[in-house]
Formats: sequence, structure tokens, C-alpha cells
Amino acid sequence: MKTVYIGTSGFAERVLAAAAPALRPLLVVTRPPAASGRGRRVAPTPVATGARELGLRVAEPPRLADAAEEIAALAPDLIVLCAYGAIVREPLLSRYEIVNVHPSLLPRWRGAAPIERAIMAGDAETGVSIMRLVEELDAGPVCRRESLAIAAQDDYGTLSSRLAALGAALLVAALAGPREYLAQDPAGVTYAEKLTAADRDLDPHRAAETLERQVRALHPHIGARLPGGLGVEAARASDRPTPAGVLAAEDGRLYFGTTPGTLELLRVQPPGRRAMDAASYLRGHAV
Repeated sequence: MKTVYIGTSGFAERVLAAAAPALRPLLVVTRPPAASGRGRRVAPTPVATGARELGLRVAEPPRLADAAEEIAALAPDLIVLCAYGAIVREPLLSRYEIVNVHPSLLPRWRGAAPIERAIMAGDAETGVSIMRLVEELDAGPVCRRESLAIAAQDDYGTLSSRLAALGAALLVAALAGPREYLAQDPAGVTYAEKLTAADRDLDPHRAAETLERQVRALHPHIGARLPGGLGVEAARASDRPTPAGVLAAEDGRLYFGTTPGTLELLRVQPPGRRAMDAASYLRGHAV
């Protein structure tokens, strides 16, 4: 089977790396190099880097439509899409069978941030769905779907790694066929809205358990932060009474008052500095 792979993110790169021996894409299409990180250094996407390490042909068009002729020349039997970060439009949609590796149990968590939103919501499980792409966002029929438990200490990094491995396995199974697509149940639809800067802010007027999940959902790729800019990499709910919005220290431990409860800050990152545990932070900062 002749395939083309379209993706951008680290999650998409991990799926590609695991599935490549079976997938053997003739072309990998990804977004162009862009500035990222604190230094705003221009760098290729994770998928571009990973594909080149695998010896695969890579295209980095400004728009996916700009690669239409290159894709057509290959006459692929199947196109695989995973975390590309842009909408796929005609004529690609009707010209090819396009399957999407989506890290949620569709129809729950359609959209841009399904892994983060599942952790934030306190879901007991999530999973991966292999669906056929249609014009409506993540609404296509599903041919493979498998669940995976969310552990109490899972953060984005640990959960996304397991989901990528599951996604690659389901993709390989879908490639082998047959692909029998079943429509999604519209009654179960929820949307994983794109993350914004506001999603990073730890609001003291929310419960400690909610903020703990927020910290886990944003680590290690984005990061949560307190009012004032102190980054929080790890935290847990605590019984210590602390007024809402107050940063307090006791016996080398660091606390942030919430409503209700208190969030113990286990690992923090001052602006412009490296991350450190709470005790190290307190040795250099008065609270």
C-alpha cells in the first residue's frame, strides 16, 4: 500500500516512528520551520526531524494545498493525518481516503487539545480513535478505537507517550484492514478547545484538585504558572489551611492557597531561571 503521512507535533512524530516499518510512507508532509522556545530559534517541526532521521522524503509547504501536486504524483492509496495543526480542505478530502490518528475516545474531546483536556477534566480514561477525515472537525466515522486508563499521576508527557504507542498500533491494524467505519454518536460530543495563555494561569478561586490536574495537563510542554509568573511543574493537593491566593512556606515546603483547599508546589520555575524543587526555591527566595 502506498501511503503519505501528514503531521507536525511531537505526538505525531512518535506515532510515525513507531508505525514507520509498516506504514513506509512515500512522503511526509509537515509544517514549515518556525520560531519556538524562549530564544525564538527557527527550527523544523518534530515530524520533519524524525522523518529525516528515518530517511524519509519530507515536504514543508506553507499550506497543505501547496503539496497537492506532489501528493497526486505519488498516487497514494491512503493518507494518514496526525496532529498536523491545520484544516485539511478540498480537493484532498474527496480525492483520497484520509485516516486521522486522534488521541481521544471520539466523540469525546474532538479538537485541538484532547490529551490536556482529558486530564484537566479528571477523566478516568481516554484512548485513541482512528477515523476517516471529513469536513467537520473530528466528526468522521471511526474504524479503530481503544481505551487507556489515566493514572492518578499522569501528566501530558507520560500519557501522550502511551497514547502515541497505542495510536501507532491501531494505525498499523487499520492499514492491514478491513477498515469498517462506524458513525460517531452525536450525543457524546465534547470539544477540546485550543489551549490559550489563560489556560496556564492557576486561579486561586478554583479547587486545589482542579489546579493539580491543570499542572499535570500542561507538563512538560507548556507549563502552568502562578499570578506573578512563577512556573509550576509539579504540585499536589494538601490539607494545610492557606488563604486563597497566598504563597506560604513551612518546614521547607511551599504552598499556594486555593478555594477550597491548598496546592503544595513540589517543583517550580522562577521566570528566566531553571526549574527546582520547593526547598531549593525557598533557600533563595523569601515567602
